This record gives sequence, structure tokens and C-alpha cells, in this order.
Amino acid sequence: MSIKNFSPYVPRPATLVAKQKLSDFVTLFTFEQDNGKPLAHKPGQFVNLSIYGVGEAPFSISSPPEQKNVFELAVRKIGTVTQALHALEPGAKIGIRGPYGSFFPVQQFVGKDTLFVAGGLGYIPLRSLLRYQLRHREEFGRIIVLIGTRDPKERIFTEQIKRLGERGDVEVMETVDRGDETWQGNVGLITTLLPKVQIDAAGTFVAMVGPPIMYRFVIADCRKIGIPADQIYVSLERKMKCGLGKCGHCQINDLNACIDGPVFRYTDIEAYQEAI
Repeated sequence: MSIKNFSPYVPRPATLVAKQKLSDFVTLFTFEQDNGKPLAHKPGQFVNLSIYGVGEAPFSISSPPEQKNVFELAVRKIGTVTQALHALEPGAKIGIRGPYGSFFPVQQFVGKDTLFVAGGLGYIPLRSLLRYQLRHREEFGRIIVLIGTRDPKERIFTEQIKRLGERGDVEVMETVDRGDETWQGNVGLITTLLPKVQIDAAGTFVAMVGPPIMYRFVIADCRKIGIPADQIYVSLERKMKCGLGKCGHCQINDLNACIDGPVFRYTDIEAYQEAI
């Protein structure tokens, strides 16, 4: 069967080429497709990864679009598939389907400021868009990155985020819900960071990923400072399974997060806020 006619239900083989521990529970995995082709994804999309004999699960792509045949997934060890994935070593074979879903409309962000809001593991999919913008830095205005985690031990990509703040052309602020003896930064919910940033509301697009409860408060604060609702984008990565809108696991009223999303413009889902 040719690649052109390959079924979207059948995983393509890929190889784990590297892994890097980011925290006690999160590891960054680097894969290559065995067909030698780039994944050809867009920032915000996801893939379905299968461990042979174990099962399949969806994961956001953490790397920017590449011409090379390499892509990255940062995965928390929390279930059967993820535990099996964390046990793999470079050289292991996995299956991959996708990329699937909607994406951040990066061309709309050109010439504008971008406010990234990452709660919990939300930095993982936002990293794809952020790294794309950094590779095309001259096309974008200010890049403001706000990151919130529950406690310092759950922070991920710590060295990369440190270097990001040292660049001089990116504004980075972090907060934790609960500090400890090692933490010298801001303590409080991610909404405590917004008043610390001077934002050109009309000229700013928001890219936000985190727990749904965060969206309600951060969106309200963004609207209060005048950011237009149609310039706010969120990702709803909830209970996705098949990736093709067939199984109903990710249904939100009449929407399916896997095909209508996972990235949504806020004005398109405002009426569904209570169901998110």
C-alpha cells in the first residue's frame, strides 16, 4: 500500500531517537518517522502515538514545524501508555498517526504582539508556536510568556526558559501556586502576572493552554484590559482518542475537540464556556 493511500486509522512506524527527563514525571521524547518524511504539522496540533501491544494515546507536538524528519513530544507519566512510553529506550519502535486538529493561526500573529499564557503542562504545546516565532523573530512584535505551575518541582524546560528570558527580545515571567525554600520568584495564580505586564491590547494576540478553570479567569482579565475576544486562542485538549471525530470522547456539545479543535478562537466557543 502506498503512503498516498495509507489509511488514517493505521499507525506509521517511527523510531525513538532521544529522551530527556524534564521533571520527576515529564520526559521529552524525540522521534523520527521511518518513512523519512517530516511530520508536516502546524503549531498546536497533536498526534496519536501507539505502543505496540499496549495501546494508543494522543499527545500535543512540542516541536516547531521542521523540514527535517524529527519531532518532539513532552509526556507526563500518568497512565498505561505513558508508563510504557517512559520505559522505552532510543532505538525502540512506536506507531504514529496524524498530525491532527486545528492549530494556532500563526500568520494572523505576524506584525502583532503575542501573549503566551501557559498553565501546568500548557507550555508543552505552546512551545511549538513559540519556537516557530523565535525562528522567524523579525516577523513578530513583542513576545510575552507567562508560565504558571503548582509548585517549583513541577516546572519543565527550566533551562530553556531561563535562556529564553536572557535573550533580551522575549519577556518571561513565572509563578507557582505554592513556593518552597528553593523558589525566589512570584507565588500566586497565573492571573497575578497579568497586572505586571504593560500590554497594547488592540495589537496583542493571546495563545493560551492550561486547565479549563484557568481559562475562565485569564480570559476575563484579558477582556478587562481590552484584548479583543477574537484575538484570544485557547487549546481544549480533553479526552481525545481517535483523532478523527468518530469516537465521541472529546465531544463538547456539537463540537469535537479533535477535529474542530483542539485550538479554538474564543469567540467560536464563548457560548460553550460552561461545558468546557
